[in-house]
Amino acid sequence: MPWKETCAMDQRVQFIGDWLSGQYTKTDLCAFYGISRPTGDKWIDRYQRWGLDGLQELSRAAQHHPNAVVPELCERMVRYKLKHQSFGPKKVMDGLRREDPTVNWPADSTAGEILKRAGLVAPRRRRRRVPPHSPPLAHCDGANAVWSSDFKGDFALGNGRRCYPLTITDNFSRYLLQCRGLPQPTWAETQPWFEWVFREYGLPEAIRTDNGAPFASLAVGGLSRLSAWWIRLGIRPERTEPGRPDQNGRHERMHRTLKAAVVVPPAATLEAQQQRFHRFVAEYNDERSHEALERRTPSELYTASPRAYPAKLPPVEYATGVTVRRVRQNGEIKWNGHLLYVSDLLAKEPLGLNQIDEFLWEVRYSFHLLGVLDEQTQKINSPSQWHGKGENL
Repeated sequence: MPWKETCAMDQRVQFIGDWLSGQYTKTDLCAFYGISRPTGDKWIDRYQRWGLDGLQELSRAAQHHPNAVVPELCERMVRYKLKHQSFGPKKVMDGLRREDPTVNWPADSTAGEILKRAGLVAPRRRRRRVPPHSPPLAHCDGANAVWSSDFKGDFALGNGRRCYPLTITDNFSRYLLQCRGLPQPTWAETQPWFEWVFREYGLPEAIRTDNGAPFASLAVGGLSRLSAWWIRLGIRPERTEPGRPDQNGRHERMHRTLKAAVVVPPAATLEAQQQRFHRFVAEYNDERSHEALERRTPSELYTASPRAYPAKLPPVEYATGVTVRRVRQNGEIKWNGHLLYVSDLLAKEPLGLNQIDEFLWEVRYSFHLLGVLDEQTQKINSPSQWHGKGENL
């Protein structure tokens, strides 16, 4: 039977004191204190062996745990976590299981407790999330269907120079194709690295970006030199709506990881910063598992595109029945006896015009809709839909 609900230690001391007085029998004492005879014998025995210290409550924890994680495995988990400090317990265990699949590694929850006891797991602040209006990037049903690209802002290096990290990812596998620190976000600095990626991995079906330079401009159809080059290669330029970074959410999430890993604090030089980017790309693609990829890494899912980068840019051609006008050096075309400015970005390039109403003509550069020509006003109006939503984009 249990002790009465006061202080159990005080009752045990009183019990022993009454027993030592010799005025009461053991049976009477047990009945008075509301305990069984074996319990009374236990506390008398403990007192005789260890004195008053023997009356303290002993731990009920098992002295031997058959499923306890051996210290060697705990040490390996701690070492892996220290090597990848941005990884949570799940990513740590995914990496260790890939590294040594023959070991019977503990469950993720057990790993979390071990790392927490080692002081390597920080409390996680819960983030309130707004549910998406529709599934993001639902058309990314395979590798190289849609890539995303952006600059992760810019920041000052230790020597005072600016660094603009250009990033390119495959939306389906989250594979980071390129992370390159550039001195400026210009066509001249950006184009060679896109060419390098195209030669290394082939061509995607589309590339999704925001509306900033060098990806887009205020020219007709939002064209820039970079996006016009993509169109020549058969790549659809997709642009997110202004103020909607969530439309490129997977890429933005990668940027958050990138900033935490290699941007703060910055390196002294661009070359030293690029070495950090190289290490980050290797870890992100080959070691960092993703919940959305069923705990796999990007490199386990990504495959290069079968569309190889061509040795020569293919010519822009149009179907039979499409009216073709070649853009003059100054960016104009001749239409019904009038000179109509389009864009000097398309100098010497052919445009296709297709009539959709009595006075309205779609104007395209290859498959890309530049706008709608209104013959009555002699102006090219912007498309009514954003790129990526219509059938032509």
